[in-house]
Amino acid sequence: MKNHIFLVLMCILLVGCSDYQKIVKSDDYQEKFITANELFDDAKFNKAIVLFEQIYQNSPKTDQGQVSYYRLAKSYFNLKDYYMAGYYFNSFIQRYPYSDKVEESLFMVAMCSVKNSPEFHLDQDETNVAINNIQQFVNEYPNSILIDSCNHIIDNLRLKIEIKEFEMVKLYSKTESFKAAVTASLLFLENYPRSKFIDQAWAMLIKNSFFLAKNSISNKKSERFEQTIERYRNFASLFPDSDFVKSLTYIESESEKELNVLTKRKSEQ
Repeated sequence: MKNHIFLVLMCILLVGCSDYQKIVKSDDYQEKFITANELFDDAKFNKAIVLFEQIYQNSPKTDQGQVSYYRLAKSYFNLKDYYMAGYYFNSFIQRYPYSDKVEESLFMVAMCSVKNSPEFHLDQDETNVAINNIQQFVNEYPNSILIDSCNHIIDNLRLKIEIKEFEMVKLYSKTESFKAAVTASLLFLENYPRSKFIDQAWAMLIKNSFFLAKNSISNKKSERFEQTIERYRNFASLFPDSDFVKSLTYIESESEKELNVLTKRKSEQ
């Protein structure tokens, strides 16, 4: 019985494949269009793509050609081929600028970029592209019902870049690359003044500023200890309730001691 059922299913499959191949090779574009849409609705996107491409190539300026091109883009998106989907959605806008699908297509171009945005620890060029594409949609359709969604997505993408840059500060600090850690901390504080990591970034700046001063050549020590003291006091003034303020008081006092020794040594010369 099991073998019989298997054979029946195989026959149905072969007949279905045979019918599909006949439609692919036929010149009946109305039948192609009907079949392509049925395949699309059944989530058989790879097969639908073949027919949609044929229909568009045959009659690009017809309604069927326009629908086929749009559904080509949607098929690639549903297959998670976001580069191809983005290409087709963007191309759809260029080819059919007066279509009622243009707004949605521009949004989908942005969504393809969002889908291509990698994890935070990887290069974030694609994330910047996604932000720019969403911003383009917002600028083009400021009254769209999708604006709130766009703003939420942009916030999440920017947070991903923010985390990437904060992790870079942590990496420099962990590997005791003091100068690089100081530079990265200053850049992070400038770019993300409202970050949830702000006090941690200040703490790493102050710690690495201190160790950079300690490991500096003689003629740079005084200046760098002064910078460390100034940075700590600025931090304490801006975030007096931060737990790091108390835990870093030793850096201020140690820097002052080092600075006094250097000043005394210089006066004795």
